Amino acid sequence: MNEPRLTGKISSSNIGRLSLPEIPPELIEGFRALGADASSVISDALDEAGLMKAVGASVLRPIYGGAAMIGRALTLRNIVQENSPSAGANAKVSRLAEIEAHNLAEPGDVLVIEGVHGISNIGGISATIGKREGELGAIVDGGIRDVSECRSIGYPMWSRDVTPLTGKWRVQTLQINHPVQIAGVQVAPGDIVIADETGICFVPLEIAPRILARAREMLAAEAGRQKDIANGIAVADLANRAGSFTMPKQP
Repeated sequence: MNEPRLTGKISSSNIGRLSLPEIPPELIEGFRALGADASSVISDALDEAGLMKAVGASVLRPIYGGAAMIGRALTLRNIVQENSPSAGANAKVSRLAEIEAHNLAEPGDVLVIEGVHGISNIGGISATIGKREGELGAIVDGGIRDVSECRSIGYPMWSRDVTPLTGKWRVQTLQINHPVQIAGVQVAPGDIVIADETGICFVPLEIAPRILARAREMLAAEAGRQKDIANGIAVADLANRAGSFTMPKQP
């Protein structure tokens, strides 16, 4: 059988700058050191900064337990093709061009796809290419497939849904490395992506040091509260301890 050929390749005007901003390794390591549920405390820090840039894992679900990654966003936007799937399948013509994004990927990147729901935007072969190029995994506001294969190669994905329906004949890639919308959250290429079993946070690089510093302060306060809990401090006193919120007075 002939392999599908890619047509309507992404024009240069639809590919953002080829060189994304470098993220200092110590910044990535700092976020990683926040621990297994980093998305929770980072979401709290983003709230204080007035940025609603978190998505729950019940909205975009990880394909396996324990999945976690922290890296740089490499963005891609897909839409539904106008042609019928049967026409594309018979002509072996694909307009799904995430391969172009893999070609731009650098080690430590996370593929972030504003995709099509109910249709696969990335599958096993594509994930294998991404893994080879050093991608950490993918965030997909849309469908994915070949979950077992992606799990077996250690390419974690968070997705809206899982489906066998291929995107090759149903999806068209419009843009790479332009801002995308992920579950209502705007994500820019180069944002820091923090994903775990609780959810996903997108941190703009320019405020990342401030968000990291505040998240560390919050974790330190939580550690103090955990110590208070273990020491038997009364429930009524726990909420008003330093580093916590203040309980409202009863009317």
